[in-house]
Amino acid sequence: MKFFIIKLLTLFMFFSISIYADEAPSGAPLEASSTHKEESYKTQSFSEMIGGFLTSTGINAIINPNPNEMNSHGEAMSDFHKGWGRVIMILITFLLFYLAIAKGFEPLLLLPIGFGGLLANIPVANMAGPDGFLGIIYHMGLANQLFPILIFMGVGAMTDFGPLLSNPKTAFLGGAAQFGIFGTLVGAVALAEYTPFFDFTLQQASAISIIGGADGPTSIFIATQLAPELLGAIAVASYSYMAMVPIIQPPIMKALTTDAERRIRMTTMRHVSRLEKLVFPIMVLALAILVLPDATPLIGAFMFGNFLKESGVVDRLSDTMQNALINIVTIFLGLAVGSKLAADQFLVADTLAILALGILAFSAGTAAGVIMAKIMNLFPGSKINPLIGSAGVSAVPMAARVSNKVGMEYDRTNMLLMHAMGPNVAGVIGSAVAAGILISIFK
Repeated sequence: MKFFIIKLLTLFMFFSISIYADEAPSGAPLEASSTHKEESYKTQSFSEMIGGFLTSTGINAIINPNPNEMNSHGEAMSDFHKGWGRVIMILITFLLFYLAIAKGFEPLLLLPIGFGGLLANIPVANMAGPDGFLGIIYHMGLANQLFPILIFMGVGAMTDFGPLLSNPKTAFLGGAAQFGIFGTLVGAVALAEYTPFFDFTLQQASAISIIGGADGPTSIFIATQLAPELLGAIAVASYSYMAMVPIIQPPIMKALTTDAERRIRMTTMRHVSRLEKLVFPIMVLALAILVLPDATPLIGAFMFGNFLKESGVVDRLSDTMQNALINIVTIFLGLAVGSKLAADQFLVADTLAILALGILAFSAGTAAGVIMAKIMNLFPGSKINPLIGSAGVSAVPMAARVSNKVGMEYDRTNMLLMHAMGPNVAGVIGSAVAAGILISIFK
């Protein structure tokens, strides 16, 4: 009862002030100590205050866009992007939430990206601007390549090269999957050459093509060097397709294989010694330094994380890379990528073309890995289940899990996961090498 009386008194005082402000003559003198702010408040009616509040809401900003509003780059925005474009993008972020929560499609990626996109499309707040919450995160680690390198370090600490070393020929599957990258490069150049709607340069086409490797950190790394203006669209496309590996790959895998091929049982892998696992990362890094220095930031971080893990003497550092570090960076990276889901940056022709080229690149890479496995089975030797060829893309370990899941649909006792990890980790190295080649040629 006491709180109810206090609320009534507060409401009465508020209305009294409003009535006094309405009745006070406009020319009435004020006390000398009154500030300009207090004068404006006293002369403002209750209806004007309510009207001012309503005009500051997000609903009003969507229905009646501010003609002077600028995007995060300080450029003018169209009324569509200020209004219904934001509504469309918010609905798209809800779709990402649904895929992550209800379908389980890589929630560690889709939830931060989706929430970053939701925040980026909130009107008035400008959280994706240079001084906004998302803008600061973006410039802190995405625009300067820091987040991708840290992600590679953590992935390296979680990677076991044993399956690749025990069956080295699976590296060909990882290499074949990079066909999607170079095939899309040709496609992007042809699109710019033969259509009047797009004008991609060779540098931009190279940055777009790396999406075919399904490797988000590598895509960001090359985009910051060759096409920083397309970084947002490339990052969103790459991480979106990484998250949708369970949707995109299975139909392609089933279409290119027979029932008998899906049931192939692979031989048990040989034991790989600790010395081999210690020498391998150093050897790969040395080759990268000698042949392709442009790829060493990514390969170096990847091999550093793996070397610390295999050394067995710095478990605390390895554990930090595998857990705390990569989790923190994933949160920041997801929000930074999501900040580029703003309507004015996503709902444009170039971004939609990048998304279309990206899914073609990813599909081509998946198909190339499966076809390479079928070709290898034509030669004498132990047979390879073609389903593991799809794991040649760099989505670790999602692509390997998908290969195993599809294989178990036809034979529940046929475990392909460890066999698929061979081409999967080879694909990570392959995409980094492909990025280094493109940077060295087109930079």
